[in-house]
Amino acid sequence: MKDRLEQIKEEVRKQVEAAGTLDKLNEVRVNALGKKGALTEVLKGMKNVAAEERPKIGQMVNDTRTEIEAMLEETKKKMESAIREAKMKEEVIDVTLPARKNQVGHRHPNTIALEEVERIFVGMGYEVVEGPEVENDYYNFEALNIPRNHPTRDEQDTFYISEDIVLRTQTSPVQVREMEKGKLPIRMIAPGRVFRSDEVDATHSPSFHQIEGLVIDKNITFADLKGTLAEFARELFGEETKVKFRPHHFPFTEPSAEVDVTCFKCGGKGCRFCKGSGWIEILGCGMVHPRVLQMSGIDPKEYSGFAFGVGLERIALLKYEIDDMRLLYENDVRFLKQF
Repeated sequence: MKDRLEQIKEEVRKQVEAAGTLDKLNEVRVNALGKKGALTEVLKGMKNVAAEERPKIGQMVNDTRTEIEAMLEETKKKMESAIREAKMKEEVIDVTLPARKNQVGHRHPNTIALEEVERIFVGMGYEVVEGPEVENDYYNFEALNIPRNHPTRDEQDTFYISEDIVLRTQTSPVQVREMEKGKLPIRMIAPGRVFRSDEVDATHSPSFHQIEGLVIDKNITFADLKGTLAEFARELFGEETKVKFRPHHFPFTEPSAEVDVTCFKCGGKGCRFCKGSGWIEILGCGMVHPRVLQMSGIDPKEYSGFAFGVGLERIALLKYEIDDMRLLYENDVRFLKQF
């Protein structure tokens, strides 16, 4: 029995010396001391040992177990120490190097401008409403008093998916959908992406964004429209900003107007930014055409309203004095990180 224990101890010593990793060392431990290990097998054979010899043999087995455990523990500590030293050498830090900067993203100029516009109108009691970008021809044109033979359809250079399905050229269809719900009064803005077949240049893009507003209620007049847009301009461009309304034509509003604001660079005196005029055009607006109200199920004799639309990119270009619309979409980090 003593020879067998010495043999087990010697085999374990050889296996420990050959074990190059902690996993291999653990395998040696299991093979020697586990439930099916060599030393356990010896203990199972104790029943065949004479009663008077069992204490002596048991002591020998315990001594052998203690020696094997000590051998395994010592080797484990050496391995762990070697691993720790290697890791420390590998992960050494040069404290003289500059720290790595954490590159944190931020909002796009368009998003900043949109949030500012939404803040202003929500503060005036408006609701932000969204709608589909792929739209029915009826909502995009006909319900806005633009029949199939209307020249405006040619001017907008529409992307047609089929004869009756288009990529929306404006966010006005969202207004029509809200009016059809019949929940009056309405105070809403509809921001979103729109599409027109334009060549890409400094002021045009086939895909851009609009924010259109609509108010429908009893006794709404052009004076309400002027007061709303004047307040909007002051909030967006500064308290000293003035507005000017110029007669215009839109099929879905009557009367209609283009709105200019005093140049926020020169205060209306005239400069390079406003091309010497002192005014900058920002949006179109007007009183909702009675026919548009009728087609949406609203009685124009009882209700009236106004609508307006502004290009989000135009707001961003003006507010941040950007001279090329393409910069907003080129994803140049050098440009975007300025905001």
